[in-house]
Amino acid sequence: MAWRKLSGESLKLPILDEVRNKLIEERLNKLKVCIGTDSQMKGSIIEFATAIVFIRLGKGGFIFHNTYQTERQMTIKERMIQEVSDSIQIAYTVCPVLDEFNIELEVHADINTDPQFKSNVAFKEAMGYILGMGYTFKAKPDAYASTYCANKVVK
Repeated sequence: MAWRKLSGESLKLPILDEVRNKLIEERLNKLKVCIGTDSQMKGSIIEFATAIVFIRLGKGGFIFHNTYQTERQMTIKERMIQEVSDSIQIAYTVCPVLDEFNIELEVHADINTDPQFKSNVAFKEAMGYILGMGYTFKAKPDAYASTYCANKVVK
C-alpha cells in the first residue's frame, strides 16, 4: 500500500519508520493517534481508505493515508467489518512505536450507534473486535478518523 500525506505527497519509508520519524519530529507536542477506515461503493468497485490521524492536542494535526480497491461483492455488514479489520491491522503495525513514545491510540469505526442507520448492523461485532484487540473504540459521531478524515480521502 502506498501511504501518503493529505497533500497527496507519497511517503518514502515504510509506514512504521514514517510514524517513528514523525513522533521524533513532534516530540515537543502532546500527541494522540487515531486510526480509521472508510469505504465507498462505485458501481461494482469498493474503494477503502485508511487514515492515521495525529492530533497535536490544542495545536491541530495531520494525517497519513492509503487507499485500495476491490471488486469483491460485500454486504454492508461485511464492508463495515472489513473497514474495522483494516484499521486494526494498521493499529497493530504501528502500536509498538506508539508504545515506545507513550502515545494514546484510538481505533475509530465508521459505524452509527443509531439502529436506524444501515451501518449499525455491524456495531456490536466492530466494538467487540476493537475492544478485544485491546484498543480504545470510538463510533459515530466521535469516530472522526474514519467518518471525516478517511472519508475525505476516499473519492
